[in-house]
Amino acid sequence: MITEQVAALAGELTDDQLPAYLHDMTDLAAHAGTVRAALPDRVELYYAVKANPAPEILRALAPHVTGYEVASAGELTHVRDTVPELPLAFGGPGKTEAELRLALETGVHRIHVESESELRLLAALAEQVPVRRPPEVLLRVNLPTGSGALDGAALTMGGRPTPFGLDPERLAGCLPLLAGSRLRLRGFHAHLASGLEAPAQLALAERIVTWARTAADRYGLPLDEVNIGGGMNVDYGRPERRFDWAGYGAGLAALADRHPGTVLRIEPGRALTGYCGWYVTEVLDVRHSAGEAFAVLRGGTHHLRTPAAKQHDHPFTVLLRNDWARPWPRPGVHGEPVTLTGQLCTPKDVFARRVPVGRVRAGDRVAFAVAGAYAWNISHHTFLMHPAPAFYFLG
Repeated sequence: MITEQVAALAGELTDDQLPAYLHDMTDLAAHAGTVRAALPDRVELYYAVKANPAPEILRALAPHVTGYEVASAGELTHVRDTVPELPLAFGGPGKTEAELRLALETGVHRIHVESESELRLLAALAEQVPVRRPPEVLLRVNLPTGSGALDGAALTMGGRPTPFGLDPERLAGCLPLLAGSRLRLRGFHAHLASGLEAPAQLALAERIVTWARTAADRYGLPLDEVNIGGGMNVDYGRPERRFDWAGYGAGLAALADRHPGTVLRIEPGRALTGYCGWYVTEVLDVRHSAGEAFAVLRGGTHHLRTPAAKQHDHPFTVLLRNDWARPWPRPGVHGEPVTLTGQLCTPKDVFARRVPVGRVRAGDRVAFAVAGAYAWNISHHTFLMHPAPAFYFLG
């Protein structure tokens, strides 16, 4: 459901001010507060900056999160400049020497190490870079998950061959490297999948923490922390249906009680900010081809890549406008399925295919929901050199 603030501004903007991203910051703060309240004290909430790094978003989340997860030197520097008061965790499957050096120089709170080679490089750099305290690391592992554990996941980063993290049997080879270094091991990280509902997420969390406890006991390692990742499901087909944060929090509380002395950490991105954003644009034309209706919109998937990347019909609301100043009949459709496309010279520039609508006409507005994450920041902006959208942060 489109919020009142977004609907009001969407109606006030002129055609030339579109497309635009409209973010309801009041809604974002309320949602983030609800998420934080659902989690037990021993679960730390880090925001995955890759989902949406807008400074306004980062600052709005600051009262509700423990810290931020970054995955590049660019993100690290950007977040440090925007919200310098909160800790950072630095992850990513391919870190350069310059990035690791920067993480050490800036005192990043945690570094997620993904391989023996990366551990060797980080240990060597820690001998060269002056640091105020021993650099603290989590070893990221790619754990087997068992049959069916990742069924329904939108993306899988573990549980099968991937470039993310250590194979568990490689852990023993890391221990001498840690013992002879300035690095301090705090525990483990295992982000295995994205797009799972709360019961499946809890089952993965149980598997990850149990493995971490067993490995720590076997090798005599500390287990101060276990990062169980993010990937809480956002259902684009039913945007009104939200992830069960209350049930998830209750399950994590029980898990934390079974492992006293170990802090759990999660890193959601899309599930925190996705719902606060709307991509609003104008219908340029409505036409028929071989019996099918097409609404051609200003902008396109070079602004909002999510539907093309995920191959789904992006949820939207048609905002009807009654003014039509052209001297010719207004093209439109009423009560039939329509495919929403953009301005790009490719048949892949599609937001939604054959979706039933009550009415849509040239000059109407369309507001695409769930556009607050993995939207503008992952899109191919310069293709055809159309203007960039405007950005509004309301409330």
